Amino acid sequence: MFKKSKRKIVAAVMSALVLLFLGTLAVIYISSYREVSSRNRDMLERYAQLYPLNIRDHQGETAKPEAAPSRRPDGPRFEDTPAFQLSTFYSVAVSKDGGTVLSVDNSGREIYTDEELGEYALQIVKSGKTRGTKERLVYVAVDKGGCTLVAFMDNTIVRDSMTTLFRYTLIFGGMAIVLLFFVAIFLANRIVRPLEESYRKQKQFISDAGHELKTPVSVVNANADMLRREIGENRWLSNIQYENTRMGALVTQLLELARTENVTPEMAEVDLDRIVMGEALPFETVVFEKGAKLKCDVAEGVRVVGNAAQLSELISILLDNAVRHNAPEGTVRIELRREKSHAVLSVSNEGAPIPEEHQKHLFDRFYRADAARTGGDNRYGLSLAIAKAIVEAHHGQISVSCHDGLIVFTAVIPAS
Repeated sequence: MFKKSKRKIVAAVMSALVLLFLGTLAVIYISSYREVSSRNRDMLERYAQLYPLNIRDHQGETAKPEAAPSRRPDGPRFEDTPAFQLSTFYSVAVSKDGGTVLSVDNSGREIYTDEELGEYALQIVKSGKTRGTKERLVYVAVDKGGCTLVAFMDNTIVRDSMTTLFRYTLIFGGMAIVLLFFVAIFLANRIVRPLEESYRKQKQFISDAGHELKTPVSVVNANADMLRREIGENRWLSNIQYENTRMGALVTQLLELARTENVTPEMAEVDLDRIVMGEALPFETVVFEKGAKLKCDVAEGVRVVGNAAQLSELISILLDNAVRHNAPEGTVRIELRREKSHAVLSVSNEGAPIPEEHQKHLFDRFYRADAARTGGDNRYGLSLAIAKAIVEAHHGQISVSCHDGLIVFTAVIPAS
């Protein structure tokens, strides 16, 4: 039980940390990329706006731009801005009809040939887009009157820098998450440890109280019998014996619960189907006397590794619970089947559904639901807790469900 609680705490902590890390990483990466991309596009648009082109038409010849000077009379020098000095720009002038490359300025670099830049520019002009990316280049297309200027900016450094940032963030973030995983385990142990200690003391108290009460209950019962022989029937003496009998039943259940939870039973391969049928037969008479029916659907050859005595007690508890709470003239059903690698035992009875707020507490010690589910039968809410302890000792799970007018208790145990 506590191992499951620890796993849930660790899972909750790690889920929150991983989501926080991924969210933070996404925000940082996207924000940084958008900021850098926006700044580069602004620089590129500024470059395109400042880039000078002088178009002259000589007697029907194709208009060609003149080479761009590094200084404009009314503009700043390109090299005066640090951002421009660290960036690589290319420009291609394309005719108005988009079919001819008029000039190419590759900044004296050999990373892209004039032909490649010209082909990129023609494709961009034909697509009608004014901004975007092409391979590792960011581009803008600007109308320069006599032609269209397609300006490119090399985005390789930015992309590589963002990839490096992302990679190292993942590496160090992953290392931090692994470290925090062990921290979460440590914290889970610290959180659960007081609960484990409290639970251990509670079990010890139940065991000690059961043993301490066993002797006085037996003494009271023996003295009441002797007194009855001396004075005969007496109303006060009958009350003493009745309450002592109830106390004896409580002590018996306390000792049984302590034994089930604290003592590891001897395990062996047993035929669960035979145990089920052996426990179901005695209940046929009880069910018949109440005007109800008992139906058995037990598959043959269902074997489990378990303790025969405890499994018999489990079946007896579930059948007794179903018979006691069965609707008048209703039907009690017990089913056993094998599903893959598990044996599934189901015991159901007809009756009013158990409210959901009670279902999750039915297997708690001393828990009693409303009067419709309890009655004056000297029960103390320990039988289902014992059933749960038996199932967990066999590495299984037990649950309750309500549907179609049936209350169904299901125990799932690994099959052999």
